[in-house]
Amino acid sequence: MTKRPEHAPRTIALRGDLTAREVSRWYADSLAWRRAESLPLTVDLAGVGRTDSSALALLLEWQAWARTCGTAIEFHNPPAALKTVANLSSVSALLGWSEDMPASQE
Repeated sequence: MTKRPEHAPRTIALRGDLTAREVSRWYADSLAWRRAESLPLTVDLAGVGRTDSSALALLLEWQAWARTCGTAIEFHNPPAALKTVANLSSVSALLGWSEDMPASQE
């Protein structure tokens, strides 16, 4: 994992797995973004492989941080498994995903 800049780029693309191990690293790196109130505006999830519930927790945390800064983050191209968990957890709308739209159409 490479170190992220303190100020987040406007768009980031997550690649690889996004399970508890990777999420803890992303969370730690993103704390600098929160302190600087410089969160990404768009997160592309097309390159994400395996996910678990921690991935959903990370995205929801980033969205909550963005709201405290008066903005929102758009999460594009969620993997089908992550979209399913979001739908089952009734948090799809918080992430800007339609519950009735397949992941590939986000």
